[in-house]
Amino acid sequence: MNLNLTGRHLEITPAIREHVLSKLDKVKRHFDNVIDINVILSVDKLVQKAEANVHVSGKNIFAETEDSNLYTAIDALVDSLDRQVLKHKEKHTARRHDESGKHSAAE
Repeated sequence: MNLNLTGRHLEITPAIREHVLSKLDKVKRHFDNVIDINVILSVDKLVQKAEANVHVSGKNIFAETEDSNLYTAIDALVDSLDRQVLKHKEKHTARRHDESGKHSAAE
């Protein structure tokens, strides 16, 4: 898995990088077919914004959150990504089981 971490109007400190990596382990644990993740952290006056684009096999998943605290925004971002990745995984496994059932019925 490739991780691209970008900061707009913000310097990515080792503490922020470690926080993002530790939180993204949750997404990798639930779905191991993640190809790459692009995370953009930005600051606009009083609003901290975190957005991510996750490329999995066959789909791009995007999430964006805003908060007054950057760490809270990162936590909410990872929760949103985790829900979307689990939904994609459930659809993918359900589709695989449906396809295998059709082939065995045809034979």
